[in-house]
Amino acid sequence: MLHDTAINACRDRSFHGTDVPESPVSGTDLRWPAEWETIESIWLSWPHRADLWDGSLRDLEERFVALAREISPHAEVRINAAASLHPHLSSLLQDVRCRLYNHPTNDVWCRDHGAIFVRRNDGGLQVADWQFNAWGGQFPPWDLDNAIPRRMAESLGLPRQESSLVLEGGAIEGNGEGLLITTEAVLLNPNRNPDATKQAVEAELLRMMGITHVFWLGSGIEGDDTGGHIDDMVRFVRSDAAVAVTETNPHSPHYFALAENHERLEDLRTPSRSSVEIIPLPMPDPLIRRDWRLEQLPASYANFLICNNLVLVPTFDQPKNDDRALGILRECFPHHQVRGFDARLLLIEGGAIHCVTQQQPAL
Repeated sequence: MLHDTAINACRDRSFHGTDVPESPVSGTDLRWPAEWETIESIWLSWPHRADLWDGSLRDLEERFVALAREISPHAEVRINAAASLHPHLSSLLQDVRCRLYNHPTNDVWCRDHGAIFVRRNDGGLQVADWQFNAWGGQFPPWDLDNAIPRRMAESLGLPRQESSLVLEGGAIEGNGEGLLITTEAVLLNPNRNPDATKQAVEAELLRMMGITHVFWLGSGIEGDDTGGHIDDMVRFVRSDAAVAVTETNPHSPHYFALAENHERLEDLRTPSRSSVEIIPLPMPDPLIRRDWRLEQLPASYANFLICNNLVLVPTFDQPKNDDRALGILRECFPHHQVRGFDARLLLIEGGAIHCVTQQQPAL
């Protein structure tokens, strides 16, 4: 394990040639890589708050250790955690290829508060640093989480471009060729960006990430207290194909939102105007947690992580449904190892595998 507990976290010389970052670039000089492109590492933000998780913090740590072990044969695991936690983490992760960074956090959702890495035309990487306000100010405090992209960029010596727009990584999905899917319920929500228009958001996505085409869906699945993150609904599996979760039961609380989204997806095209194949992905049976703020937990098989030759898929102890979803995704990723990972504990606070991870592309 590579371990750094200094106030200024260690720099990784494999990602840059100088301690002074280059100036950031904008617009079409940038490209947001697809998740299936080669990655160097997966970032996690380590759980540490006993006031969350309904008293299950120790069990959650065990799940994070298991997740790190799944990832580490395929990519280095990089962990945001306060220096005071590093001795404990070192003892937990002795057999895991990982690197610890002195990046204190408020919570675990690295997909949403972590750096989003974009590729520059000169071959380097750059950090897109959006604002984070805990899904519309719902879950304070978030000051440490909002600082994570800056800390990650500084630790890696990467240029960083900052936006005043509130955006979470789970709210956007891209095909690596300039096309991005998002939802109106998140990016246009008054609790994030009260004065934003679609045109303003699209212009900022171009400036920050090189996105040339934005496709808008409506709202999200029931129980998703983000308001409707795309990574629970639609995920690209190729530049011209995506899985989209479906609900066939008209009595389900997901039914109407997903049906409307599927109607919109009929018009989805690549930037070259080719049609995008939409592959149905079933929903699991409802996961109910009585006397909890999320009675119906936002379980979705779309919340998978692509990590080089591994696709790690959330499962929910529903053998028939789990196997069906894994089978569909194995057909989508015939050259990958597609494995299930029990994500029920992560759902207590509303997320799954994709929500707690963030990929760093390789150079």
